[in-house]
Amino acid sequence: MSEAQTQEKGADWYVLHVLSGKEEQVKTYLDKFIPIEEMDDYVFEVLVPTETVSEVKQGKKSQKTRKFYPGYVFVKMKLFDEDGKLLHRPWYFVKDAVGVINFVGGDRPTPLRKSEIDRILSQVSEAEGKEVPKIQFEVGEEVKVTDGPFLNLTGRIDEIDPEKGKLKISVSIFGRFAPVELEYWQVERDTDS
Repeated sequence: MSEAQTQEKGADWYVLHVLSGKEEQVKTYLDKFIPIEEMDDYVFEVLVPTETVSEVKQGKKSQKTRKFYPGYVFVKMKLFDEDGKLLHRPWYFVKDAVGVINFVGGDRPTPLRKSEIDRILSQVSEAEGKEVPKIQFEVGEEVKVTDGPFLNLTGRIDEIDPEKGKLKISVSIFGRFAPVELEYWQVERDTDS
């Protein structure tokens, strides 16, 4: 077992309820002060699960980071000793951090089950490096093209490829329907239909 694994023995994932919109600030604060306050033996990881979301407003594509769990931060830490007694130093270090309301579970927080944290970590790794549309589309839905050579044409979604972020759309050109492949961000819901 490596030194890090030995240190992390007895560590579990806990959930912090934090002020809305302050998740990143709490993470930054804890990450910064773990070494300063010598909490390295107690607090091992701070996580704010996010994904990158893209949308088009007024013809401009923008990206935002969207939190999977707004108002919550996950912390891998040692909170109890071998006898199940609360370790006060790490408890107060985390609980009193700027922006933290409390541990989920109050004075006796229950750690996440392995299956719960595995699902969250899997969600984070799947979202890494990917961009998802803010709006989810459905086959058969009417959309308006907002970018490219088919600008302002409307069409019907025939296929959706979420892996590549592409849609196959039938648009009416010169009185005929033609299949066109576009990226999610190049279309928007047709509000006229």
